[in-house]
Amino acid sequence: MNEFKNYHPLVNFIYFAAVILFSMFLMNPIMLVISLVCAAVYAVVLNGARAVRFGLLYLLPMMFIAAAMNPLFNHAGVTVIAYFPNGNPLTLESVVYGIAAAVMIAAVICYFSAYNKIMTSDKFIYLFGRAVPSMSLILSMSMRFVPRFKEQFMKITAAQKCIGRGIANGSVIQRVKNGITILSVMMTYALENSIETADCMKSRGYGHKNRTSFSLYRFSGRDKAALVYTLILSVYVIAGTAFGAAEYLYFPNVILSEFNAYSVSVFTAYFMLCAEPIFIEIMEAMRWKRLKSRL
Repeated sequence: MNEFKNYHPLVNFIYFAAVILFSMFLMNPIMLVISLVCAAVYAVVLNGARAVRFGLLYLLPMMFIAAAMNPLFNHAGVTVIAYFPNGNPLTLESVVYGIAAAVMIAAVICYFSAYNKIMTSDKFIYLFGRAVPSMSLILSMSMRFVPRFKEQFMKITAAQKCIGRGIANGSVIQRVKNGITILSVMMTYALENSIETADCMKSRGYGHKNRTSFSLYRFSGRDKAALVYTLILSVYVIAGTAFGAAEYLYFPNVILSEFNAYSVSVFTAYFMLCAEPIFIEIMEAMRWKRLKSRL
């Protein structure tokens, strides 16, 4: 299931730009929970068991560490829970803010994970190649380099392990030597790959003034509907936060805006925005089910 990937790159980019920016700057607890839940569900939809394993092994411990670190260094707040041995207070507000910051970080990581899955390098170059060709190429190659480098690292590590020279084989000194060998191979791979990429770009006429480009992307009716859907909900959320529907304070004490019909509508709009690709996947699954039932 990855129907959202088949939408126009402009729709994909604007959606992720909106939800990532909102997740980073809208620290209202309700919005943070909505953002994290939708991001986590969509990550599972895209990656299945891999997303669950990543969440349990890495994301949850990272959230715990981030939530625990804030009260150690941030002592603002008026509700004192206890005192540390050095005399600094442990406040309820710092604990709550630490949890909120951890949720925000986890949501952003999940959205960036989905972004890397949906927004491929060719989509990024398609959107920004004409406006800022050099910058778009550099960013695209940088984002592509990390997963390719990681994949190659796993292959080399597995190969070294098969001949008894993995980073877990032998004494401590031998492990260090094996690690240095793997690192040396990876550096050689990176340099060779950069040379091959440069030669390939030169042979294809990159940078030549008469070079043309071709793209299969077409802005269809469903892309227009999805873009309008994203923009209307984004504007509504921005207007709602500007008028105080999602107002919040963590210091000196935790204060949230009044829970009324208008604030509920803003939270609902934010949920509909964050869950947009999930809705698309559900509608596509229902569509295929109907088509199969007619056969």
